[in-house]
Amino acid sequence: MLRTTFIIDYQNVHMTSRDVFDPDGDVHESLIDPVAFARRSITERNGRQRPGYPLAQVERVLVYRGLPHVDYDWEQNRRCRDQATQWRADGAVVDLRDLKYDFQRGADGRPVLDVHGKKIPKGRPREKGIDVLCALACVRESVDPDVDLVVLASRDTDLVPVLDELYDFRSRDAGRYARIETVSWYDPEARKQGRYAGGSLRPSGTRRIWNTNLDRSCYEASLDRRDYQ
Repeated sequence: MLRTTFIIDYQNVHMTSRDVFDPDGDVHESLIDPVAFARRSITERNGRQRPGYPLAQVERVLVYRGLPHVDYDWEQNRRCRDQATQWRADGAVVDLRDLKYDFQRGADGRPVLDVHGKKIPKGRPREKGIDVLCALACVRESVDPDVDLVVLASRDTDLVPVLDELYDFRSRDAGRYARIETVSWYDPEARKQGRYAGGSLRPSGTRRIWNTNLDRSCYEASLDRRDYQ
């Protein structure tokens, strides 16, 4: 069995699942359970291997996710922390990184403060550096002698270079580097209906790696149905 590290760009996986399978639903209804997602993905992968090809087993699940600031969205900050606590109890390694905010500014260019003396956010916060953390994790895990396979779950095209590098590394020295694969949400029915159907993240040029498409049954099996209030 291939000893597998499963790396999740969480918000990307979460939002893409909603866009593909439940575009009219609330965002929280497509919350993904990282460990269930990793295990179902590998089960799906193994079921599609031809005879003689090695099967994989999840050994480690690494999750990278943005965290709303308690001053600007305390409810979502609490939910994210509660979710991370649960997922860690399930066996995942969860890294939360503060979201980045823009702030309202006065005519003098200084941040505008509210009645409590806190800066007032402008627009939606955004993740900063999650793609870098995912890329570094891919490289780090690929050289770990106890890892045979690294699986990346993301649709972020900023991560294409790390797929390229790991493919090239393994091409030069298969004994030193783990193989790299991806998983992606995909709904063929959505394509027939003219909706967004998902799709895989691919390395550039002529490089080819294994991708496992995950259908609606995989989505349903991966949902985190706990009530985090």
